[in-house]
Amino acid sequence: MRNVIDARVKFRHLLTFVEVARQKSVVKAAELLHVTQPAVTKTIRELEEVLGVAVFEREGRGIKITRYGEVFLRHAGAALTALRQGLDSVSQELSGGGPPIRIGALPTVSTRIMPGAITLFLKEKTGARIKIVTGENAVLLEQLRVGDLDLVVGRLAAPDKMTGFSFEHLYSEQVVFAVRAGHPLLSGKRAVFAHLSDYPVLMPTRASIIRPFVEQFLIANGIAGLPNQIETVSDSFGRAFVRSSDAIWIISAGVVAADIADGMLSALPVDTSETRGPVGLTMRTDSIPSLPLSILMQTLREAAEAAMAADTKKAL
Repeated sequence: MRNVIDARVKFRHLLTFVEVARQKSVVKAAELLHVTQPAVTKTIRELEEVLGVAVFEREGRGIKITRYGEVFLRHAGAALTALRQGLDSVSQELSGGGPPIRIGALPTVSTRIMPGAITLFLKEKTGARIKIVTGENAVLLEQLRVGDLDLVVGRLAAPDKMTGFSFEHLYSEQVVFAVRAGHPLLSGKRAVFAHLSDYPVLMPTRASIIRPFVEQFLIANGIAGLPNQIETVSDSFGRAFVRSSDAIWIISAGVVAADIADGMLSALPVDTSETRGPVGLTMRTDSIPSLPLSILMQTLREAAEAAMAADTKKAL
């Protein structure tokens, strides 16, 4: 009976199911898969018939994945990942290269440890291609879950978001209130929190992993809301805007560490130790890293150690 059931599940079932789960929309999934909406609906119904359970259910005007769907998603994502890796391996074997490595990096590690890690990795001459993408943590974790990424480097996600994932701690960091050199609040003559609302404030987006830490910190210091608030995950915009205005950028320390060290930006005298959180490597629990990925993970560990040693030296 198991073989009969297995034979009824086709590649299109897995691909369609994973895309609908990722987009949380039949319409969007149909557009990305270049098929009609009825075709997507039919494929999902066929899969549900094979499984004997519903994998999606209606929620308002949209849909959400069911508990059974969450369970199946872990395995469907792993199956697609294995197939992609197999195809990639054959392609790379034909071209004489190594297997590709797909990394999701939060902005804080993209600027702080990723450059050093990649420099060390290239010295190993593995021949592997590397693809690095950045974005909000929720987006990167979803790509990791469905097999589009092999590893995510960044802050530890909330416990309910870590189902099916493992995390290796590299270091801890906190947020800072970054401003341009010469900012009025750097003089120390005016209390930062009393005058925070006088300036534009760049905040992490609501989907950002550090947003809850920032909100709790502001509330604890008597800030219930900010009249001139701009949400962004773009470090290039944040850096340019803060350097050319009196805006205050609340951001992970790693994103602006080099800017502060170079004197281009400064950190306001605010004790943000309450926002401290772990940064590390997140993988699927069902995945086995390839040799090149294992080497890259080791170079990330070494780069993190070097960054922490540099911070300690500066503190002394």
